[in-house]
Amino acid sequence: MGTVFGRKSQSTRVTEQDKAILQLKQQRDKLKQYQKRITLQLEKERLLAKQLLKDGKKEKALLLLKKKRYQDQLLDKTENQISNLERMVQDIEFMQIEMTVIEGLKVGNDCLKSMHEIMSVEDVERILDETQESIDYQKQIDEMLAGALTQEDEEAALAELEAITQGEDLALPEVPTEPIPEVPETHKAETERREAKDKPDREMLTA
Repeated sequence: MGTVFGRKSQSTRVTEQDKAILQLKQQRDKLKQYQKRITLQLEKERLLAKQLLKDGKKEKALLLLKKKRYQDQLLDKTENQISNLERMVQDIEFMQIEMTVIEGLKVGNDCLKSMHEIMSVEDVERILDETQESIDYQKQIDEMLAGALTQEDEEAALAELEAITQGEDLALPEVPTEPIPEVPETHKAETERREAKDKPDREMLTA
């Protein structure tokens, strides 16, 4: 049973899934840094194009805005790549959780199989039958005692039970150790003569 329910704690180890998640997160972070740098650069180029228009340099401003447009497209692609990486990380992490759940179910299933091998259905039915028989027997005893004992007897039994529970025996009367004195023979003979004398009188009364 101990080998079934108790499992030795395993040292934490880096799995291939952990390595993949780490690499994906590193790529995501690099793309986010690139995205931030391009966003700042685009803002500077927009301000520069605005200044060129003020200075009358329309051709240079137009060329700069075309470059900005191209970088905007790269920025959109970067955002899509970041979303794909984050989705992949979430999928792998969720798969790890599912694997953990499945492993737990497998351990639980093995435990149930071991318990079923230790105690079969027949054993359970036998124990339940024996338990019911004990309950029925105790019920019969309770019914018999309830009809045979008086209230005083029940109170005395409860008092004795309380004394035993507290480790104190009830003070029971001592059994006499001396022999019971015998009735003298003369007293016996006198009693028999009286009974023989009174017998005719009793017969006349009953006649």
